[in-house]
Amino acid sequence: MQIGGHRGIQPASRLRIGARAIGCVATILIAIVGCTSVTDGAPTVDTAIAPAYRESVSASVSASAATSSLQETRRQQSLTTQAVVRACRSFATTSKDAVDKVNDFVAAYNQGGDTTANEGAAIDTLNHSADLVVADSGGPLSDDLHHALNAYADAARDLAAAVRSHGDMGAFNQRVNQFNDTKSEAVKLCRASL
Repeated sequence: MQIGGHRGIQPASRLRIGARAIGCVATILIAIVGCTSVTDGAPTVDTAIAPAYRESVSASVSASAATSSLQETRRQQSLTTQAVVRACRSFATTSKDAVDKVNDFVAAYNQGGDTTANEGAAIDTLNHSADLVVADSGGPLSDDLHHALNAYADAARDLAAAVRSHGDMGAFNQRVNQFNDTKSEAVKLCRASL
């Protein structure tokens, strides 16, 4: 019988297709079973090489840990060096500017002239120096260097306040001495850290 113009699958063809499929499956199973072999015996540890293997693994783990530790130490040293350079560079640059502006203010004051322009510049430069030094000293610095830079920043702010207050020259000179002392200590520690 024909459906849609095609003849259906004949019974003999069905038998050939089925036989081919069974033959293919049988061939694959023969290949799998033929490649599989069972070995007789019991698993044992080769006691002659086991200690050498353990020692090799232990040495490898130790070497890996040492290398990792050395790399981390170098990374930490690099971060510390970068932090010291950044903090000391901003301190050196801004403190020099602050000293120059304070000296200009003192010169104008000693001449008895108008100190308004020099006063504002000294105050702004001292506060800017303190702000920048504090901002750049937040990295991994030694406690001594961190303390010295913060002491300098505090002294710079105190000196700016003394300039602004138009107070007693004795109090002003005391603030200048404090500023100079903390600046000298920070310079010393920056040099020692680099």
